Amino acid sequence: MDTVKIFALGGLDEDGKNMYCVEVNDSIFVIEAGLKYPENGQLGIEMIIPDFKYLIENKDRVKAIFISHGHDDVMAALPNLVKQIRVPIYTAPLTAEILERRLKKEGVQNAEIHRIQRNSSFEINGINCRTFGVTQSIADGFGLAIETSKGYVVYTSEFIIDYDTQNEAFRTDITQFTDLSKKGVLALLAESVGSTRVGHSAPHHRITSLIENYFEDAEGRIMITMYHQNLYRIIEVIELANKYGRKILFYDDALRELLKDVEKLGYYHIPAGLELPKSKFNQDMDNVVVLISGDGANIFKRVHKIAIKEDDVLEFKPSDTIIIASPAVPGTEREATKMENDLYKEGARVCAVDSKRMFSMHAAIEDLKMMMYLLRPKYYIPVKGEYRQLVTNANIALSMGYTADKILVLDNGQIALFEDGRLSKSSDFIKLEDVFVDGKDNLDASGMVLKDRETLSTDGAIVVGIVINHKTKEVIGGPDIQSRGVIYLKDADYIMKEVGNILENCIIEAVKEKRYENTSCRMDARDRISKYVMKETGKKPMILPAIVEINTQD
Repeated sequence: MDTVKIFALGGLDEDGKNMYCVEVNDSIFVIEAGLKYPENGQLGIEMIIPDFKYLIENKDRVKAIFISHGHDDVMAALPNLVKQIRVPIYTAPLTAEILERRLKKEGVQNAEIHRIQRNSSFEINGINCRTFGVTQSIADGFGLAIETSKGYVVYTSEFIIDYDTQNEAFRTDITQFTDLSKKGVLALLAESVGSTRVGHSAPHHRITSLIENYFEDAEGRIMITMYHQNLYRIIEVIELANKYGRKILFYDDALRELLKDVEKLGYYHIPAGLELPKSKFNQDMDNVVVLISGDGANIFKRVHKIAIKEDDVLEFKPSDTIIIASPAVPGTEREATKMENDLYKEGARVCAVDSKRMFSMHAAIEDLKMMMYLLRPKYYIPVKGEYRQLVTNANIALSMGYTADKILVLDNGQIALFEDGRLSKSSDFIKLEDVFVDGKDNLDASGMVLKDRETLSTDGAIVVGIVINHKTKEVIGGPDIQSRGVIYLKDADYIMKEVGNILENCIIEAVKEKRYENTSCRMDARDRISKYVMKETGKKPMILPAIVEINTQD
């Protein structure tokens, strides 16, 4: 009988950073490798990614990484992972195109990417794996089923039930679910982001009905902000532009690359003659839709740059209709508010789409019920969401007749062990830490860098330097003191003089007591100076003492 372990390295009790693992005997299958956007207090951090330590330590047992779709919260950490372990990547054609560009940009070569179809079956290391297409905000999304001797372990990915979707690249094949249920489902890992939403997400995920009136009324240009990975809605905007006889300008080059991929794969073609190249755009054109897109906080920064007239292509005009159709996601609230505030200053018509009416393309309560009803899993595991969403998802399973012992609300790193088709225990943990990505490759899991940045941003820094004779330890230069962001120097000369005196006295005392050592002396001075500055100013700046020892001619 197979021994099965299910656990998450990210994605539980948080928005983003999704990474789930299914172990069947000695084989590890990784599902997703995503990022989470930093919170406002995490200064200088570009993204937060899962802790890969467990996978690196067991790299010989990792047989596959599945990326279910092309969103950053499930794929953006993949370059960081494949730089450390070489493992086959399985994903659908559109996501493969996106990943190849990203990996190339990150300097990753010879990654092993297998293009699989959304509804397919194949073996990896002797274990049968199946994919099934689901409706998401980007094309080529799929869920995954990994076969064990006691039934499938099924991961839904993001999904909604929408019977009106005509585009095959977005369509859900419900017949796949019934086929899986016939063979038995040991555990269902279902997303939780939309679990607080009553009813079905469809048809409220569509944006056309919310913005079409602006297309009817607008006399000047229409500017609309959207996340470039929300391909479903971008196609809706393209179709509206075509319906109302407006040219469309794609402001973001990354979106244009994505649309080229979509056209190449035959998923969607922009109507002939509709697109307006940037080279032919000018500010006097009125009958045009400008689609301003980006990812994360970048879209808000981009619009802010246009609003303050620092953009080379666009400049807002009072006659513009500006539609904000990119609701803030966690970690981007400050930039979103700043952007909207700047737009109102332009005097244009600003229209923010109500996020309560524009549902994200995540499974609502009835969608989740239908998935449970069709698959009939033995165990139910809410994934992908904040803790309140995980609990709400678990309560949906309770309402469907599942007992508490069949529902697992796990923490990141918590291992659910199944033996002979039954939950054996869930008390073991893998120790995990968030990994902060600062710049391109600088990774920090300790948080000390962030603490230093916070200190610098709030209480400033004092640098105090002194030069001494290497042999005699006598002071021959300084002390020199530089203060930034602490106090106004002209009003506090006495403080700066005393800071220098403290460093000098630390050296004199250490030499007299025959215990002088450069590093320990600097640490002693830092502690004394910190206490003194705190007493005088009420601040705790970063103190940076420097003792320079030089040889002198006798």
